[in-house]
Amino acid sequence: MSSAIVSNAFVKTLVKDVFAERPNTKPLRNLQLRPRQMRSRKLDVKAGTGNSFGNLFRVTTFGESHGGGVGCIIDGCPPRIPISEADLQVELDRRRPGQSRITTPRKETDTCKILSGLSEGQTTGTPISVLVPNTDQRGHDYSEMALAYRPSHADATYDFKYGVRSVQGGGRSSARETIGRVAAGAVAKKILQLKAGTEVLAYVSQVHKVSLPDGTVDHDTLTQAKIESNIVRCPDSVYAEKMIDAIDAVRIKGDSVGGVVTCIARNVPRGLGSPVFDKLEAELAKALMSLPATKGFEIGSGFLGTLCMGSEHNDEFYMDEMGNVRTRTNRSGGIQGGISNGEMIVMRVAFKPTSTITKKQMTVTRGREETELQARGRHDPCVVPRAVPMVEAMVALVLADQLMQQYAQCELFPVNNALQKPLDVQNAASVEMVI
Repeated sequence: MSSAIVSNAFVKTLVKDVFAERPNTKPLRNLQLRPRQMRSRKLDVKAGTGNSFGNLFRVTTFGESHGGGVGCIIDGCPPRIPISEADLQVELDRRRPGQSRITTPRKETDTCKILSGLSEGQTTGTPISVLVPNTDQRGHDYSEMALAYRPSHADATYDFKYGVRSVQGGGRSSARETIGRVAAGAVAKKILQLKAGTEVLAYVSQVHKVSLPDGTVDHDTLTQAKIESNIVRCPDSVYAEKMIDAIDAVRIKGDSVGGVVTCIARNVPRGLGSPVFDKLEAELAKALMSLPATKGFEIGSGFLGTLCMGSEHNDEFYMDEMGNVRTRTNRSGGIQGGISNGEMIVMRVAFKPTSTITKKQMTVTRGREETELQARGRHDPCVVPRAVPMVEAMVALVLADQLMQQYAQCELFPVNNALQKPLDVQNAASVEMVI
């Protein structure tokens, strides 16, 4: 399509040339040459603002660390799912601050209120709104950070992007944003349990240089009670004490350490995920890497798989006693070709050391002057113990969304019984639902 931009100089030259070729033509005083009118078209600009996640089961989080509160809107939740504030509160209590000496001392009850989307204890199919008020803000702790950027924090990049930022608590970059994720994850867990019998569990497998040896935890028998048996959320009591000691050692020095959270999903139906761009492991990676402080993601054999030959790494198939196609090993981590194969999904997420520490560091002010900063405030010396329910929530959100997509696309019509199993008969839990 030709351009609709015509310069004034071009118009004047064109008029002069017209009358030069036709000397007997009288000039028109009010001659105006207008470019050909282009057909009016509506311009739609879609810019991802990064506050929503999911396709069919879609979650939008809102709020800031030192604002009036935080929460989420859950859209696309199926109707008639039994859910209550107590169900959400169990998960939020696992995430809340002030749990022990190795977490931030900020005191928040994180009491949730469901504002919409429920009737008589069941979801209605309409948006579910969840609000958690902030009650223990200390904005004065951030007076220094209002002028100087915390090293490796989002302070500088928020200024680079928006030209303004919420100083107190880091605004949306604060881990308090994850409250909405954990609340929504509780609903997703309920859907997975009821429809497919799927269970998502995460635990701390490494703190700084203290790492659980492979095979220490039996993923087939692992329970949430075992994970919650100590303050670091490591299911092995011996290594849990070593991890706690490692956190205590840096906590008293005003420093921080990172670690690794391992997450498993048991009884995942076959067929979740899509080829090419929407592979299940790609969706999980995006979800988990969107959590604060994450720096790495592995699934199955992960980077260690690069040390194997194909003959060593391949998961050979066999028929089990129930006539199901299974794999003898699980180096694929429960996903092949971007689609779940029915085996346990095993993931690991790496978290960096907490950025905000009380040790003095060199930085730059918003006025572009180098300075020394000693941050104040209440922060986790290691984020991984409280990251456990966040990791579980994000995995549950992905799986619930993928479960609904699988049901919508591949079970709209009768399945191929020779190759597929309907979701209705894959490990589904029994529950009384009002019809």
